[in-house]
Amino acid sequence: MEDKILESIAYILPAAVTGFVAYYMFNGFLKQQNTEKKLALMAEKKKESLPIKLQAYERMLLFCERINPVKMLVRIKPISENTSDYLKLLIANIDQEFEHNLVQQIYISDEVWTAIIATKRAIINKLQQSAETANSANDFRENVLIDYSKTLPPTETAISFIKNEVKKLL
Repeated sequence: MEDKILESIAYILPAAVTGFVAYYMFNGFLKQQNTEKKLALMAEKKKESLPIKLQAYERMLLFCERINPVKMLVRIKPISENTSDYLKLLIANIDQEFEHNLVQQIYISDEVWTAIIATKRAIINKLQQSAETANSANDFRENVLIDYSKTLPPTETAISFIKNEVKKLL
């Protein structure tokens, strides 16, 4: 009886060892295959999303260019001599441009989005301050142009953020 037990163990032990080795090798192979598939899917997803992200950054850069006070004042002429009306027109234009590009925040980083929001607010605040001291729409326009000829507009900071972010993507 003892001989039969030893004989059984002699057959079972190599079979069990071979089974465990096969299990671990097959398990490792499956894990490697899954990892490779995940990496391939991530690479494909990134490849597909990159053009969309770049387009979003392009649109936000264009937004910054369009709300640049100097360029905006040259593009948008006063409709009357009333400073308040001209200020409302400029702010409405900024808000319209912003709303048109609002969905782009999905594709850009939080840092860039924050810089764009801060730029928009800074421009509106500066326009409101300049409007308070102006006597007419043309006077307001001249004051803003003179102010921004001495300093860089806030849009340059946002554009810098955008360019740095795009460099990281590429």
